[in-house]
Amino acid sequence: MATRINPSILAADFANFESELGRIRSADLVHVDIMDNHFVPNLTFGLGMVERLQQVSPLPLDIHLMIDDPERWAPGYAEAGAFSVTFHAEATTDPVTVARRLRSIGARAGIALKPGTDVAPYLDLLPEFDQVLVMTVEPGFGGQSFMQSTMPTLAQLRAAVEKNGLDVWLQVDGGITEQTIEIAAAAGADTFVAGSSVFGAENPAAQISLLRERAASHRHGAGNLES
Repeated sequence: MATRINPSILAADFANFESELGRIRSADLVHVDIMDNHFVPNLTFGLGMVERLQQVSPLPLDIHLMIDDPERWAPGYAEAGAFSVTFHAEATTDPVTVARRLRSIGARAGIALKPGTDVAPYLDLLPEFDQVLVMTVEPGFGGQSFMQSTMPTLAQLRAAVEKNGLDVWLQVDGGITEQTIEIAAAAGADTFVAGSSVFGAENPAAQISLLRERAASHRHGAGNLES
């Protein structure tokens, strides 16, 4: 199982995105948080910014839409060339239709769950998605503390993915550090969004390597090798 580190540019220097992206070339994807000040109480980037990032980024874009009405807005990000577009389960009544539209354009389709959202209704829908994002903080702001209470949701998803032989990435976002990444990896995550811990590091490349190593050594199914 591959281990992916996706630094979040929500923690980058907004005035110097191109140089900031150059500091994380050793990562797997660039995580871009889109917030509309409706679904979450914060406003960040929009489609125009993503189109420009797509032009200058050395890495594929991993878009996380924290917005209302993904049926209307999500396809535009796929059309802009994003590698992956994730929308929130809580923002739509028809996640399968949104996912199929994203896939038809050529993007990977992801669905995100807030910490308090019940995963059960989505387990049978997993074949429709390429990624499930389990929020390990309440969405809307960076720099929050990791919520370990979300790990049972992650474990349920990992069990369902393995039982059905699916190729679905399980991503976590929020409070990911060299300590908490071990907890999330052990619960079943394989894709990790890290903001402050990467962009706040003196050497982002070394921090990315450290996070990747910590996750790989504690990943689901490998924990017993440590004891």
